[in-house]
Order: sequence, then C-alpha cells, then structure tokens
Amino acid sequence: MSDSRSSDSGRAQPASGGGQWTAAEVEAAISAINEPGRLDAAQRLVAVAAPTLNQTLARALEAGGWFDTAHNAALRDAVAETDSDQRLHAVRTLLAEEVRLSMLVGVAVGLELGIELDYPGASTTAQEEE
Repeated sequence: MSDSRSSDSGRAQPASGGGQWTAAEVEAAISAINEPGRLDAAQRLVAVAAPTLNQTLARALEAGGWFDTAHNAALRDAVAETDSDQRLHAVRTLLAEEVRLSMLVGVAVGLELGIELDYPGASTTAQEEE
C-alpha cells in the first residue's frame, strides 16, 4: 500500500504515512497557532530562509499555472478601467485574490517542508503517482 495525502476516510495524512488529521484536528491546530507569541520562533526562522522560500513559492505558483495569461489579462483589464473607483475596486480585488492564493500555496509548501524536515527524502510527488 502506498502512502498518500488523504485516505478514503477523508483524513489528511503526511506522505510518509505518519499521523492522520481530521478536519477538527486541523481546525484546533490552527486555533492553537493563533495564540499570541505562538509564531514568534517560526517567524524568525522564516525570515532567515525567506529568499529561498520566496523562490520555492514562485516556482510552485508558476508550476500550478496560477499567474498565467488569464491572470495577466485580468490585471490588464483592472488597470485599464476608466472609472477610477471601479479601477481601484478591481485592483484591490485582484490583489486580495493573489494574496489568498499565495497564502494557500504557501501553506502547501510549508506542509511539504514539514514533511521533508520530519522525513528527509520523502517525496510526496512520487508517492502520489504510485
């Protein structure tokens, strides 16, 4: 049996076959990391690794086709809007979508980084293709 990121029960699991998490467990973990000061040490580590993480995020976004020609067309349309209020709204909306998307892809990168730190050499891509 190959490892995967989700099981038939809908529980997410690391590619290494380690623990499994329910949606409730993930929600509880998210609540826990929202406690004041909880992310301080992680933020310091990320600040040191920021240049490399930025490159990794950019590659992941590019590989996923997130900022392709359709995105560029939406950007051109937003800035070409003649009404300044509508232009501002369109640009703000596009920026908000980019931030949300980048955050979600960044979380995926972070999860994969966590798996790699826990299980060096684990390849979720190879395991998902099995």
